[in-house]
Amino acid sequence: MQTELSRKLGVEHAVFGFTPFPAVAAAISRAGGFGVLGAVRYTAPADLERDLDWIDAHIGDRPYGLDVVMPARKVEGVTEADVEAMIPEAHRRFVRDTLAKYGVPELAEGEAAGWRITGWMEQVARSQLDVAFGHPVRLLANALGSPPADVVARAHERGVLVAALAGSARHARKHREAGIDVVVAQGYEAGGHTGEIATMVLTPEVVEAVAPLPVLAAGGIGSGQQVAAALALGAQGVWLGSVWLTTTEADLHSPALTRKLLAAGSGDTVRSRALTGKPARQLRTEWTDAWDDPAGPGALPMPLQGLLVAEAVSRIQKYEVDALLGTPVGQIVGRMNSERSVQAVFDDLTRGFERAVDRVNRIAGRSGQ
Repeated sequence: MQTELSRKLGVEHAVFGFTPFPAVAAAISRAGGFGVLGAVRYTAPADLERDLDWIDAHIGDRPYGLDVVMPARKVEGVTEADVEAMIPEAHRRFVRDTLAKYGVPELAEGEAAGWRITGWMEQVARSQLDVAFGHPVRLLANALGSPPADVVARAHERGVLVAALAGSARHARKHREAGIDVVVAQGYEAGGHTGEIATMVLTPEVVEAVAPLPVLAAGGIGSGQQVAAALALGAQGVWLGSVWLTTTEADLHSPALTRKLLAAGSGDTVRSRALTGKPARQLRTEWTDAWDDPAGPGALPMPLQGLLVAEAVSRIQKYEVDALLGTPVGQIVGRMNSERSVQAVFDDLTRGFERAVDRVNRIAGRSGQ
């Protein structure tokens, strides 16, 4: 599963694996793919430094990357407290009432409220970059479009490729104009923030829009056959995220959530604003239903919603409140039916890819006779 891009980066398989777990990112690269660690959960530079040190120590000379959530426009001088003050009391009351309805216990006094989505803030994102550029990262990906021009220049000065996610050909063309090196065409089926266009339609549109820039296909991909289809559509690789959530190296800290993922079908996800304020595909739960109910107050815009629900999500996860327990995940969850190692996932991907290529070659051979 090699392409021009994978050869340029020195990886065996053109499989780029996004994950919030350092152990998974390292395992992806060791298996011959390209691991990409998500940085959105890191609010303290020291924590990111610790985990990148760990990856460096466990990955050998294999390449890896970092994914940040950074706005294209600078947002300076705005503190987390300033943003918190914008949250209406009615929304805070809705959170309290919903948690009380399901009997969700409070966190212990002094217990941290878990991760908060603050990576979008200028000072947080830039502190992550300061850490990352002190490590041998080969790719910097941005989930909120093109990063600021000075960040792109800084990466290029260090020989780091810059990737950006796009949900439409229009967005992809903006990335090309901004000097982005790799465009990730993220389809409607994907977990997390997605647009309205399905991967099968989006990928060739983006490939044509930004040629000759390399494109990675994302969304609904979890088998070798689907990898082959993505490459046939013109992509130079695939960007996989959801499929790693049920690997043995993942650290969800919740047996109940793992069970829910393994039991879920492809129709058990929903694009909801409940988590961040932007449409993000995730497991459908009574928590997402409450926020999507027209009778409720509705989700706040990003980043207010993420700050509003941070403690609530931590409580739901800690106490494994089944009715409310969910996570961002794509429609490929319907294929995630067993816990496997990252290497086992790669073995399955390569076998499926070979079968798909052999099938197409046989068809092409017969049609040419």
